[in-house]
Amino acid sequence: MDINIPEVLREAEDEFARYEKALVENDVEALDGFFHDHPMSIRYGGGENLYGYAEIKAFRAARSPAGLSRSLERTVITTYGRDLAMASTMFRRPSAPGKIGRQMQTWVRFPYGWRIVAAHVSVIDEPVV
Repeated sequence: MDINIPEVLREAEDEFARYEKALVENDVEALDGFFHDHPMSIRYGGGENLYGYAEIKAFRAARSPAGLSRSLERTVITTYGRDLAMASTMFRRPSAPGKIGRQMQTWVRFPYGWRIVAAHVSVIDEPVV
């Protein structure tokens, strides 16, 4: 299996960047479009466990748009073959001093484009070094 085929990696990086832009701008329609519309899609969040596209979509519709700005750190995107990508990043929000967020996404290429099939978001106290 080929890891990080250059053109596939660029595609995954572009999709991740588009997702991030939609997230901080609270573009709910765009965010809904990034997730695979299927009952097996999963998103674990800071305070919710969402099973299936319908639950993910309902969460997005009800989420407050306040405090979504953030800065990313240590983003790693890795592709496996031509149709699977993993995106991992840490983030900080001005609204959450002393905390660090972690996000992972599993992306799959379908005939209609890249979609997230699983995601995990969590926030922890910033580690003391």
